[in-house]
Amino acid sequence: MTAIFKKEIQSFFSSSTGYLVIGIFLVINGLFLFVFGGNYNILDYGFADLSPFFDLAPWIFIFLIPAITMKSFAEERKMGTMELLLTRPIGKWDLVLGKFLGTFTLTLLALIPTFIYVFTIYKLGDPIGNLDVGATIGSYIGLLLLAASYITIGLFSSALTNNQITAFIIAVFLCFFTFFFFEGLANYQIFKDSTYGLEYLGINYHYKSMSRGVIDTRDLIYFFSLITFFISLTYIKISAKLKNH
Repeated sequence: MTAIFKKEIQSFFSSSTGYLVIGIFLVINGLFLFVFGGNYNILDYGFADLSPFFDLAPWIFIFLIPAITMKSFAEERKMGTMELLLTRPIGKWDLVLGKFLGTFTLTLLALIPTFIYVFTIYKLGDPIGNLDVGATIGSYIGLLLLAASYITIGLFSSALTNNQITAFIIAVFLCFFTFFFFEGLANYQIFKDSTYGLEYLGINYHYKSMSRGVIDTRDLIYFFSLITFFISLTYIKISAKLKNH
């Protein structure tokens, strides 16, 4: 697993991929939070609060993370290197988990510079330091778990096809579906009383819950279950593809 992890990190930063991912994430956030007017602009928001950032980041990740993961398995299979990797003393679990940890590390590196937003809000507070630390920590933990969920969805999507663009489209759809679909359906109350509680199935409900600064075990169980589910599906898909060859 360590070998796969190192290979992923090296592939990200030996090309422009890693730098582009971090740069694009920071630039888009910076423009929406401090330059463009609107609901996400912190300066227009009127409160020394990072809520606009934590509301915006999941939507950026819906497109950015699938763009990172789309080549994870699709490119390996297209180039014929998947079987070559597994001829080494590397198990299928090592392959899946190594790619997951590599992508998660890149995402973590993209989030670290955003601590400057925390410092900015800390200084903008009236009085200085008027910042809800608990909510900020909870939001960062929630964002990391959300990113991990998107990554496992992206890896599964990449395992489904040899085509990177197809993998990207599938991953974007599944990320959007798991993030917003259930809550959106519950808001319309299509099924009336039976719609109650439907939003619990979506990522956004648990993400918003953690953003309040309360780390509920139910939210943690949800995220870890979702991550385990898609990692397991990826493992099953990779195993099935290799058997067919």
